[in-house]
Amino acid sequence: MDHRAPTGDPMLTARFAPPAVPKLLVHRPELLGRLTAGTQGPLTLINGPAGSGKTVLTAHWAADGRTTRPPMWLTVEPDDAPGAFWAYVLEALHRGGAALPAEVGRPTRAEGVTRSFLVRLADGLAASAQPAVLVLDQFDTTQPPATSEGLDFVLRHAAGGLRIVLTSRSDSLLPLHRYRAAGEITEIRHADLRFTDADAEALLSEHHLTVSPDGIRLLMERTEGWAAGVRLCALAMQRSADPEAFLRQFAADRTTIADYLLTEVLDAQPPPTQDLLLRVCVSDRVHPDLADALTGRDDGARTLAGLARDNAFLEQIDASAWYRLHPLFAEVLRAHLRQRCPGLEPRLHGRAARWLARTGRLTEAVLQGAAAGDWQFAAAQLVDNLALGRLLTGLEADQLGRAFAGMPTGTPGLAPALVGAACRLAEQDLPGCEAELRRADATLASLTDPLTDDPLADTCGPAARFGRAFLGVLAGRPADDLTATERAAADADRLLRELPPPLLAEHPELHALLLAHLGAVELGAGRLDRAESALTAAVAACGPSGTEAPLCGALGSLALTELLRGRLRQAAEHARASLAVAERSALPAERRAGIDHLVLAGVAVEQDDLPAARHHLDLATAAPGPRPDPATAARAAVIGARIAAAEGDGDAALAALRAVDAAGLPAWAADELAVAESAVHLAGGDAAEALRVLDAMEAPDGDRPEHALARARALLAAGRAADAARALAGVPADDGVPTPVRAHACLLRARIAEARGDSPQAHRCLGEALALARPEELRRMFTESGPWVRRTLREDPRTARSHGWLTSRAPARTARTARTARTPQADGQPPVVEPLSARETEVLGKAAELLSTEEIATELYVSANTVKTHLKSIYRKLGVTRRSEAVHRAQDLGML
Repeated sequence: MDHRAPTGDPMLTARFAPPAVPKLLVHRPELLGRLTAGTQGPLTLINGPAGSGKTVLTAHWAADGRTTRPPMWLTVEPDDAPGAFWAYVLEALHRGGAALPAEVGRPTRAEGVTRSFLVRLADGLAASAQPAVLVLDQFDTTQPPATSEGLDFVLRHAAGGLRIVLTSRSDSLLPLHRYRAAGEITEIRHADLRFTDADAEALLSEHHLTVSPDGIRLLMERTEGWAAGVRLCALAMQRSADPEAFLRQFAADRTTIADYLLTEVLDAQPPPTQDLLLRVCVSDRVHPDLADALTGRDDGARTLAGLARDNAFLEQIDASAWYRLHPLFAEVLRAHLRQRCPGLEPRLHGRAARWLARTGRLTEAVLQGAAAGDWQFAAAQLVDNLALGRLLTGLEADQLGRAFAGMPTGTPGLAPALVGAACRLAEQDLPGCEAELRRADATLASLTDPLTDDPLADTCGPAARFGRAFLGVLAGRPADDLTATERAAADADRLLRELPPPLLAEHPELHALLLAHLGAVELGAGRLDRAESALTAAVAACGPSGTEAPLCGALGSLALTELLRGRLRQAAEHARASLAVAERSALPAERRAGIDHLVLAGVAVEQDDLPAARHHLDLATAAPGPRPDPATAARAAVIGARIAAAEGDGDAALAALRAVDAAGLPAWAADELAVAESAVHLAGGDAAEALRVLDAMEAPDGDRPEHALARARALLAAGRAADAARALAGVPADDGVPTPVRAHACLLRARIAEARGDSPQAHRCLGEALALARPEELRRMFTESGPWVRRTLREDPRTARSHGWLTSRAPARTARTARTARTPQADGQPPVVEPLSARETEVLGKAAELLSTEEIATELYVSANTVKTHLKSIYRKLGVTRRSEAVHRAQDLGML
């Protein structure tokens, strides 16, 4: 048999041998199995870009012995003419042991083969006793159409005698749709070939590299699972003294990755396509019209589609008209562009910015303008389109902030000054923000001068003037400047009516941000009614996409407002809603202020649930978001001090309060600190110091009901009941006073009445306190009042029966958690061993009324020992160890 090509040249033996399998190999059994299954049908296609592992996978499969007969191999060359291709196919079949009749013949001309040859070959394969499995490696669209047509003919007419495995960078010219419709093709695509995190970790391990999970994730983000990229990085990491540092710092253009991509991908393209790739690499995503704008040609659509089809590291985005380059390829192209065409990159960014602005793609236009260093254009896009809020809220805030980080300080123009102020505000740099706002004001003033001839002056339209007022409102919150904030809010509200409604409709976050920040400033000033009104309106203004951050902030501030007013249930509801919004919208942690957790801590303290209070306070103080305003910081200190004092750590309580700089606080917040410090001293038994702290406060702070209440507590503790009663006269009984203050005042009146021996009056006042406290479950004040409340309730069993809620739930929760870990149940509670008897239920009911063992015995006409026996049985059945736990367990189960 003549083993020469039709040209008379000898056959190249290397083309019939599968490449050697790399020694350091990632085993991919799932893909190997799909390859084996695919060869049960006529066609298997392995398609992916250069370096995606197509040939390595196929060579591994061929050497793995997964088929009864080793597959035959042929590496296809792009310049193979049809006749040469078929001569090599016949040689591959012959070397693989396929027995073909002599009448099949051989191609005699490199340019092509006859139809008769293809018919004879297909018939010979169909008559074979065993199917021939042939790998055609690198079978791409560069093959002549006649080659693909002939292969399709032979494959369809070989009656199962031929099984083809194709590897290619691009879809071949075979009619793949027919094979798909008939279910006769197995496809392994680029998405399948991409390395997973586990694959990357396995390859690094083969290279004796140990990398952290964060390092693996970073490697996968940079390479997007591109096999050659991962392998080349692994080789570079072996040469690095610190592999983890290499992953954080490596630049693709300074590694062998650049050589690979430039040689295998860029240089493989014709010059016009290379020029297009170098120009479009300045944009993260590319539209054909944008490509034309960057190249000055009109072949963008055709060229981009061809590159995507050929897997040239460019892919179509979700079947849209847009494309994206692989990030490593884009990085290498940008470096090559700077080297080949110095100075062109900024001009390309500028062209892209203006095309994107014309087509309404604001954020991308701003980013391209910033990359071009055209700060006036980039900033004006945000100002003119009412998009300054995007620097402060939404998923694009961080990206835009980074883009303007390079804007030189003092860049001329109104828009750069406003953008600079917004960036400083986002960084919580209040002095820097105020400096930029002063620069904006100076520019605005110059624009009102008809004699100005400043060529850089922006037009002072309503959008720019609104931007100034808008930032004035937002800057007023950290500055705690109520007057300036209200003035800016009035200006912003007026200017909103001058702006085009369609433009306003595109930015629902503006109104929400204005109201949320105005409400927060009103809250900081202690004007709770006005704060509630503004914050409620802010919540109502939220809803559309992009308003998640102001909604989260407004709900948190509204929750704090309700907490200060003593409306604990509403405060907790708003706080939980704020947390739910943050979680649902995946709001970054650095944009969460932690007010929601602070409010839940305050609610838990009032309800005497100290473990929950400590948990939420820890979460609030650990929040990496914006620093709280002074008044909120004071409230956090007060809550922390109450928790520490309740835990018996008076020193920690005082330290928390004294860590707050009272000099920068509004008067009401400073008085809050004094009231809290007085309570700490009372808890430590030092009534004199408690009074001194309160008396040190200057008017008008002493007029606050909270201050009057705290003074009455200190006076009563000092044994001055009459003075305490007079101090309580400063606590009005109307609904304008927070419920906890009114309830606590009633409680003090009850104690004063008890001290003077007026038992009926003590009972009446205690009943009023309980009635006020019950809706919000204000338990802590009764715990702090000592054992006299329990004694008083024992004297009035009817009142005690109606206030079973008074027992703190905190100890039961703690014990319950420990027991649940041992005996879990579907509802998270320990199981009930057996039902309670009728008598046990009676005993437990009396215990819920806060009756002692002896009192329960008297009520039920049994001995105290009998009651103790029943209680032990109740504890066993409910899986608890204490009376309060039994009561709450029974309440949870609906047994009481």
